[in-house]
Amino acid sequence: MVRSVDTGAMTVDSLNTRFEAVAARKHGAVALICGEREITLAELIEEGRRVAAGLAERGISAGDRVAVWMPNAPAYLALLLACARLGAICVNVNSRFRSAEVGDIVGRSGARMLVFWPGYRDIAFADILAQVDPEVIAGLDAVVSYGEEDDDTEITPPSLPQGVDHLAYDELAAAPPLAEDRGGRNCGFAIFTTSGTTSAPKFVLHRQASIIDHAAEVVPAFGYDAPDTSILLMLPLCGVFGFSQAMAALQSGAPLVMLPSFDEVVAAQAIRRYQVTQCNAGDDMIERLLAVYDDPVPFPSLRFMGFGAFNAPAEQTVRRAEQRGLTLCGVYGMSEVQALYAISDPSWPADRRSQAGGLLISPRAEVRVRDNESGELLPLGETGELELKGPSLMHEYFENPEANQKTLTEDGFVRSGDLGFLIEGGFVFLTRMGDAIRLGGFLVSPAEIEEVVEAHPSVSAVQVVAVEHEGRNRPIAFVLAEADSEDAFDEEAAYAFCRSRIAKFKVPERFFAVDEFPATIGPNGTKIQKGKLREMALERLQGGTA
Repeated sequence: MVRSVDTGAMTVDSLNTRFEAVAARKHGAVALICGEREITLAELIEEGRRVAAGLAERGISAGDRVAVWMPNAPAYLALLLACARLGAICVNVNSRFRSAEVGDIVGRSGARMLVFWPGYRDIAFADILAQVDPEVIAGLDAVVSYGEEDDDTEITPPSLPQGVDHLAYDELAAAPPLAEDRGGRNCGFAIFTTSGTTSAPKFVLHRQASIIDHAAEVVPAFGYDAPDTSILLMLPLCGVFGFSQAMAALQSGAPLVMLPSFDEVVAAQAIRRYQVTQCNAGDDMIERLLAVYDDPVPFPSLRFMGFGAFNAPAEQTVRRAEQRGLTLCGVYGMSEVQALYAISDPSWPADRRSQAGGLLISPRAEVRVRDNESGELLPLGETGELELKGPSLMHEYFENPEANQKTLTEDGFVRSGDLGFLIEGGFVFLTRMGDAIRLGGFLVSPAEIEEVVEAHPSVSAVQVVAVEHEGRNRPIAFVLAEADSEDAFDEEAAYAFCRSRIAKFKVPERFFAVDEFPATIGPNGTKIQKGKLREMALERLQGGTA
């Protein structure tokens, strides 16, 4: 087991007091750049105080949940500060989620408010909200609409059930500022959704302590405290990859350039304009960035970039970037321990930096590897399940004692469900142990997609697999048609059906009708041969007839 030296407990007692200390130290320096807006940390904190007062006036208090479903914006960060000041919990809803997913998360989390951005140019939030189960919306106290001057459409009040108020975000932000910090280190603060082998995502709850302590340790590990640092956020705040980066950037005091969502041209221009030195991205984002300019070294200001390999073989991406003067370092994280839990050393050769995992960024973190069959802990170099611990660890799965018991050990480790092995000072991640698949940079349960496909009237059963084809993972559905359906199975209709209900990156790219699923009959029952389905999917995508 790799173990580090305990450096003692942090003394700052809340997210807001931590940020206030940074604001005082930086004396009005720009902390956040969004488009043409430049915002100091003191101004962001002040907006958070006003929003906190507006929420409190409407009954939000410690432990209440506020769901935020929108792209990156200064208001998102202000809402986080507001929730933290009240001791309330921000439920981070993926901005790419559709009606079924939004309804599930809002309903099961017991959120009292939902904040969204109806006029955002790239996502029809209002149309999606209109398709959410009315019973779920009826459980809210209010729906809050955020907007900006350059929105494509005017904000119009959504049609809401009786008793559910509609507010503009500006109404919340117009309240007199709340100076009192009612939160604290031990208050629940942020919920992230995660997917395993069941259809319903689990809710990972972090206290303020794990967020601020982890952010403080990311700062030196990623060089955010180095002179002349400028950080670009092009990952969504709704997931831990973007969230952890943003929290660390704001605690560092270095300017954070934040994009609403990823656009390779806008991101590339921002790197050059603001001489960005650090950012993180998925491998597909990096490939798109490198294609924007023809220069041999398009981004000389970047010191290195942390990356996650979600699609193409990672070493190829690392070497292509290296040829263009960009050093990529594999990172590791998961919702339960946050992103940026470990990073490869920039001085390592490309083949090592292409591996997820690396060195633990916290001197108080621990990782061990356990053999699944024997239950024994394994030495360096031997493969088993990664078990993780540290100040970044979640508090619990929200209102899910069964999952807590299954995943959290008695001595405070989380069973990751990942296969890997130990190295000196860290570990290497190899693959997921369970059935979860990686799509669009997110872990997705096949069962979650299968549940939606199976709801189509012409489908009696479905199996979903993911295969790598033409450089990225693609979800493929194999379906058994409903025998008594009046219509034959229609692939285009199935695609449209799913597209209206779940995020685009989860929608199967192809639907193949089959007479039966390949299966084996064993002592524990019949098991679908997922490996055979993947072979069939690849052959059909490549033009075969399996």
